[in-house]
Amino acid sequence: MKKLFYSLLLVPIASALILAGAAYGKVPRFTNNGMKQRSDTTKPLKVLFYLQDGVEVLDFAGPMEVFIAAGFDVATVSKTKSPILSKGVLKIIPDYDINDAPKADILAFFGGYDSHATNDPAVMRWLKNYAVPQYYFSVCTGAFILGKAGLLDDLTITTWHGSIEKLKLAVPRAKVLSNVRYVDNGRVITTAGVSAGIDGALHLVAKILGDDAAVQVAKYMEYDKWVPGQGLVIADKSSVKP
Repeated sequence: MKKLFYSLLLVPIASALILAGAAYGKVPRFTNNGMKQRSDTTKPLKVLFYLQDGVEVLDFAGPMEVFIAAGFDVATVSKTKSPILSKGVLKIIPDYDINDAPKADILAFFGGYDSHATNDPAVMRWLKNYAVPQYYFSVCTGAFILGKAGLLDDLTITTWHGSIEKLKLAVPRAKVLSNVRYVDNGRVITTAGVSAGIDGALHLVAKILGDDAAVQVAKYMEYDKWVPGQGLVIADKSSVKP
């Protein structure tokens, strides 16, 4: 009788532990007003990360963690679906190639052998003809890819500190800033190098979902470096025309 009693007692306890474990580490999705809502009532924003062979790990992994935690739908694309190597170590199999990549709300580019993209006519043609997203986002020398496509002309931008002068030459019509974590032109957000991509991604989450959402994501990631408004916001709307 005692065994039956304890067995019945353990069932709800085990169920509660399973539910708690399933919820642990997850960040709720938010509306544009920063209010919590059910995850099944709103289609999440589509984020497409273009990754090239040799891409810097933290360049894309940091923002990827931010966008996933915020409830966005994140996928990867490259020129082909063949495996690529990040820093010669991490093997990545892209979800899409440039022939079947879906339309995205956020299209992102990252540093680390960015010349593999800028020097590839097929990739640049794809980017120039790609349906204009709500936001273009670059980390580190990923700015060179946007610049080669003409998407940074007449904007204020930034990149990794070691490539500031090089970017000035590559995009002479842009104003290139140093010593800034990110620059927001409205539709185009460029960030400084490596870890700065996390700050830029959190800024974009705050811009779309509200500061409270970004604060919760930063807390979930235990990223205490981020300070809202730390970067430079040039305009709320972009000068890039659809």
